This record gives sequence, structure tokens and C-alpha cells, in this order.
Amino acid sequence: MYVVGIDLGGTFFKVGLVDTESGEILRKVEWETRVAEGKEKVVKRMAQAVLEVSNGEDYIGVGIGSPGSIDHDNGIVRFSPNFPDWINFNLGGTLSKLLNKPVFVENDANAFVLGEKWFGAGKGHEHIVALTLGTGVGGGVISHGKLITGKDGIGTELGHVIVEPNGPQCGCGNYGCLEAIASATAIRRMALEGQKKFPESEIFSAEEINAKAVFDAARNGDLLGQMIAERVVNALAIGVANFIHIFNPSIVVIGGGVSRAGNILFAPLREKVRHLVMPSFKDTYTIVQSPLVENAGILGAASIVLQNL
Repeated sequence: MYVVGIDLGGTFFKVGLVDTESGEILRKVEWETRVAEGKEKVVKRMAQAVLEVSNGEDYIGVGIGSPGSIDHDNGIVRFSPNFPDWINFNLGGTLSKLLNKPVFVENDANAFVLGEKWFGAGKGHEHIVALTLGTGVGGGVISHGKLITGKDGIGTELGHVIVEPNGPQCGCGNYGCLEAIASATAIRRMALEGQKKFPESEIFSAEEINAKAVFDAARNGDLLGQMIAERVVNALAIGVANFIHIFNPSIVVIGGGVSRAGNILFAPLREKVRHLVMPSFKDTYTIVQSPLVENAGILGAASIVLQNL
């Protein structure tokens, strides 16, 4: 059985044909989104890309993981900062008419947790918290096998829990959100803020000042790298401990580019969370790195179809 997953971004979108039995992506393409051309043209290009990857194979439906506030019951993008004119746009219905197939739309962070449930570390788990640490921090929660979305379908904004009161300002307007400290964007900002005080830091001899450069430097004993890494781990640990107390998951999955830091992130994170949770929660969960890596977007989108059908 095949499904199509579309990982929709403001600059590019990726489309893949997924074998639901093996979780293998049989074919995939990446196209420019070209938001400026208007939503109708973007959707037509998405339809063309779906036809290209399906290549005559029958598939049961299409899932789209989209940034923004999504009415997943009706396939409508209510608002997305990456798509200024997509206010209350019926993305699912428009693409469905072009393909004559069912199309389901979900927020990209929710798609991430669904991908973990169907194809990733959350397979076999009914209670999952998933965090993706990239440009921002997104999150999704599955409880009793069902996606938690809240009254208006926009709940579980895990990246916007406040973990550092009076901390740096977040893009949402608040101060000290998890996203303002543990995202790739925040890690780069902290490095640049430290440059005057630590001009000799190994971070600034890297090809690019980014999260990877920071964690590589920390691994090598660089003081600024270690300070930033510790701040990121502390913020994450507070957030994760809160999520464990609230949702009681059996597994916490962390993905996105920042998660590739590996053990320098995960070892102290597990230790700090263990100290922060109440005794009754101590052995109820595991914290793992997502195995889906660059395919998380397509597999998450494909999972939206499986969750609905």
C-alpha cells in the first residue's frame, strides 16, 4: 500500500511516494515552492510533483505537513507566516480536486510526531511526546494513540513553554520560550552574542557559525561552546520534564537538526530530566533521538494519511 507525503516549506517542498509496510520512500523530489506566484500555482506544482513521484503507481491518499495554524478536519490553512496570502485557504480541497484523491493537511510539528508513531522511534507506543529542534522548536503529542490538538486544533505548542523567565525574546513575542534558547536560530544568536567576549572561540573558525559548530566546539572543550550547550540542555530539560509531568509519555523523541549533536546533548539531558521529574515518573519514559533524520518531513506527512484512513 502506498501513500504520498508532502513536506511543505516556504522555500522548497518535498514530495515522496511511501511504501507503508516498509516505511521506505520509493521516489522523492524537491521543488521550489515559489510562494510569490500565488497559492493556485503552488498547488498546481504540488500536483505535478505528486504525479511525478507516483509515476502511475496507485496510492490511497496524500498527506501534507504544513507550517502554521491548520484546520486539519477541513484541510484548511488558517494562517501561516511563510504563506502571507494563504488566509483560510482550502489547501486539502484544492489539491484533492486536481488529483482526485483524498488529501489531508496537518501542522508540520504534529506531522512529525505522527511520523515517529508510524515509522520512527514511537512505533508501538501509544503515548509519545516529540520535539523537533530546527529553525524553531515544534512539538506534537500522542496520547492513547490519538493526536492531541486542542479545541481549535492549534494546541501542543511545545516550543512556546517558558523555560527561562525573563530570558531572550522569542519570535512569538514572549520571553524565555524553549524556542528562544534551544532552536538552531537561538544557538547561532547566542554564539554571535558571545563573540566579543570570546573572540578566540573555536566556533568562529568554523566554515559556518551554526548549532553544529557550537556543539563541535563544546565537545572539544571550548568554553563558549560548553556554556551555550549547557544553557540549551538546561532549557530542554525543564521543558521535557514539564511535558513528562503533563502527558506521562512512554517515549520522548527529539529530532531536527540540533538533535544531530548526539551524545553531548542527550547524555546530560537525560541526567537533568531524571533529577527534575517527580520520583513516581523516574522510570516511566525514555528519551531518544529521532531515527528519521532528513526523511522526517515526508514520512510525517505520509503518516497523516494513515492516521486518518
